[in-house]
Amino acid sequence: MSFQAYEGTYQGERAVWLKAGPYEAALLPDIGANLIAFRDTDKGWSFIREPQPGEMAEFKARPMVHGIPVLFPPNRYQDGTFTIGGKTYIFPVNEEKTGNHLHGFFYDAPWEVRESGTNAEESFVVAGQAVDENHPAYRYFPHRFDLSIRYALSGSGLTQTVAVTNRGDEPMPCMLGFHTAVNVPFAPGSGQNDCKVRITIGERWALDDRMLPTGETQPLDEGEAALKRGDGTPFYAPMDNHYSAEPVDGRNVMTVTDHAAGYRFVYDAGVKYKQWMVWNNGAAGGFFCPEPQINMLNAPNLDLPRETTGLLMLAPGETWSETSRMYTEQL
Repeated sequence: MSFQAYEGTYQGERAVWLKAGPYEAALLPDIGANLIAFRDTDKGWSFIREPQPGEMAEFKARPMVHGIPVLFPPNRYQDGTFTIGGKTYIFPVNEEKTGNHLHGFFYDAPWEVRESGTNAEESFVVAGQAVDENHPAYRYFPHRFDLSIRYALSGSGLTQTVAVTNRGDEPMPCMLGFHTAVNVPFAPGSGQNDCKVRITIGERWALDDRMLPTGETQPLDEGEAALKRGDGTPFYAPMDNHYSAEPVDGRNVMTVTDHAAGYRFVYDAGVKYKQWMVWNNGAAGGFFCPEPQINMLNAPNLDLPRETTGLLMLAPGETWSETSRMYTEQL
């Protein structure tokens, strides 16, 4: 199998392209290190929702609903503020209708391309953010830390390895997620009714009118129970729902099983992501976002144990890391 990694363009934007046999992927370093494309070119399959030609201006204005946007911190925080260990953080309120901060600092920021290339097994690219007093995010999140993402493409599909390292001298909250936009169906000859979706969700967190967790849980409805079983559709009703993760056989996954194509697309997020958001664009169809997160929405402001909320504090010098995989398997 041949491998390639090279800098090119994607709809006019600077991109790092990876190729491995039939697979190709593209990363946009200047727009959030968004992994904007993952395809099987032999079969004509596209697993990740991409901007259509002419949609790049819309994508750049709202980069949350294409590719794999990086959320640090993920999702909503009440009034944009919280206090941990005597340290108060004040983020910009950027969701006017709820009065919350939403999605963090890096999803549309330029990232440094630290390395790209090939070896005997894969093509790869590493993008990073080195945050210190000179970084724009330090104003709101005053910690020295490093955030890196390594994407690798091989005959086994796409691998994403994320690492967050506390470079400072005091504990640092580590709150991370991904707004992954998945095509359903991924095969152009298939329809939505050909596809069954599974997500390893546990309980649904009750949300208030500001879309913040109340701390209470709610029973899954039949559509959610079907998604948990693996015979559901993510378009049965509008969804902007929050769940605990409940790994099965040690795996925290979302799968799209296409019975017409005879293949299953697997998103193995990794068990260190303790929560899921599921958003489906008002059940409009075509794509939805299964979003793995380390922590609950608004975790620092919840009166729940950290083991429940997933709120993680990194000690000075400590690194958090997790690896996710995307691949297909024949039925």
